[in-house]
Amino acid sequence: MIDVRNRLLSAACLLLASPFVLAADPEIHWPSGWQVEEVVPDGEAPAKPQTVSRQRAIKNDENGNTLMVIELTGTPIEAGHKVNLEGVLLEMRKSIQKDFAQGGYQSVCTKMHAATLSRLQALETTCVITENGRHVLSQTLVGAVDTDKAYVFSYAGQAQAYDASKDEVSSVRDSLKL
Repeated sequence: MIDVRNRLLSAACLLLASPFVLAADPEIHWPSGWQVEEVVPDGEAPAKPQTVSRQRAIKNDENGNTLMVIELTGTPIEAGHKVNLEGVLLEMRKSIQKDFAQGGYQSVCTKMHAATLSRLQALETTCVITENGRHVLSQTLVGAVDTDKAYVFSYAGQAQAYDASKDEVSSVRDSLKL
């Protein structure tokens, strides 16, 4: 199960590497009982003003094992640059699938479909990760583009925790003010 936990955290960290990620912090209401942390990009001192904002909440079990991770990332968009949101999410999804495949897992992802993120039109996809036919993890990626910022909202978790946390994730998503 430790390997599954590491994969879950790896999937969340993959989002950190995405160049399509917010200059001003959005308003988020995290679920009670979750460990909330602001993610500081590697090589940046915390005192340095950030052009990228990354926020994450982790739900652990009673033993401290990671069950779920929710993350919101964003980055400013240069004036005149048009973000290919579908292309970005497809690349992120491909990276997630490749990473899990290298660990011996199989994954199947839904087609990209229309969704909303806060007040913005968005695209969404969900991947189900299995090992020897057993559902072990699920991960959802939601991407949206504003006039000057691109956002990715991701949540991932162990199969049972993912299903059990749907109301909490929906609450966080519904509370977003971007």
